[in-house]
Order: sequence, then structure tokens, then C-alpha cells
Amino acid sequence: MVDTGTERHVVARHGDRDRVQELASVTKLLVAFAALVAVEEGAIELTDSAGPDGATVEHLLAHASGVGFDDRTPSTAPGTKRIYSSAGFEILAEYVGERTGIEFPDYLEAAVLEPLGMSSTELHGSAGHGARSSLRDLEAFAAELLSPTLIAPETLADATTVHFDGLAGILPGYGPQRPNDWGLGFEIRDHKSPHWTGSRNSARTFGHFGQAGTFLWVDPEVRASCIVLADKPFGAWAKPVWTALGDVVVDSL
Repeated sequence: MVDTGTERHVVARHGDRDRVQELASVTKLLVAFAALVAVEEGAIELTDSAGPDGATVEHLLAHASGVGFDDRTPSTAPGTKRIYSSAGFEILAEYVGERTGIEFPDYLEAAVLEPLGMSSTELHGSAGHGARSSLRDLEAFAAELLSPTLIAPETLADATTVHFDGLAGILPGYGPQRPNDWGLGFEIRDHKSPHWTGSRNSARTFGHFGQAGTFLWVDPEVRASCIVLADKPFGAWAKPVWTALGDVVVDSL
């Protein structure tokens, strides 16, 4: 999808747009966006204490709270290491639910899914990896990430820039990264190598991939997005294919 600022068009599609598939960790993009809506509504603040001692909402969103992938026990102090964590997003979702008085799946539906017309998307499990959706729905979400309407452009711009600059960590499937840059729920390409986006994607590219063979990236330099849903789990097959696809997309613009 390309957004020129005056018009939006899809360069190419393949497959059934309405087939509902598991998102795995692409779920985190939806959860993060709902949390940003909650921030703008005043229900929560990035500086609110949440999770382990010393951690905040900002730490949880940026994988800097110190909790492990699926373990809520912290292994390091907040803000000292980038530890990719589904457990952190579960804590975040519970906190949003507590502060809004709305169960998080219902809040996600009301704050993000319904306004964007994402009728086939649902959070049926973990806030870290338990959503399912369709290509049609994710096209609507990607369009929102290119030109936000539910949150201020300044809020999205902040969420897609680095928080807790300089933290090292492991990018799942791609190994140690120094730094392992992350925004507020959005992984930032920066100069990571190896990486799952194209070699010609800009350093500002942001998004997420999932173990279900899914990904969504947005490159604000070329104002384009790319979405993949697959029925084959992420593995060695994906790395060259995803990079090549990213390059084809950027080169076609």
C-alpha cells in the first residue's frame, strides 16, 4: 500500500483478503496502538508504574521492563536491556483494562478495531501473540499507520522512534543486535543486520513479524506498507524471501 498524502492505493495483492489467520506477535502492534489510544484518552500515562518494581507503561511497550518472553519475573532492572517479552504485553493489557474498567479485548475492539472497520479481527488469547485477522483488516490498520486518525500524528511519530536509546538485545530469529532499537510496541529497523525487512527499506521502517509467518511493516520514507499472512510458520525459509520481497516493494515505488 502506498499513501501519497492525497491518495492511497494498493500496488499489488495476492491471496484471499478475507481469510482469517493467526497473527502471532503481530498482535503486539494492535495492542500497542490501543494503549496509545488509552494514553490520549487520559486513562493511562507512559510514566505510570506498571509491571515489576521500577517499570512503567513505557518500559512495557518498549520491551525494556526486564521481564522475560513468557515469564513475569524480572531478570534485570528496567531500562537496562531490551528483552523481547510477550509477558510484558500481557501485563500492559491487564493494566489498561484495570484503568479503563473495560476488559482489554473489549477495549481493543472499541478503541481500534471497530473504528477502523476491522470486523474479522479478534484478540482471543495472549495480548502478546493471541490475535487473528485478515489481510483486508490489516490493510485498514496499515493505512492508519500511514495516516493516523485515531491518535495524533505526533503520538504515532513518538511511538515509532527509539525509546531507551542504545539498549542491546536479541531480535527473535535474527540474533543479538547492538543496539536493538524499539519504539512503543513498534520494532524499528534502524541499521540492524540481519533483519526481516528489505535491505533497501529505510532506517525509519517500523513494524513487527510473528512466528506464524506473518509481518507488517511501514516505511515512512516512501510512505508504503507491506503485509504478509502465511500458513507456514516462520523459519529459515522466510529470511531470504521476506528480504527479497521488501526490496521488490521498495524498488517498485
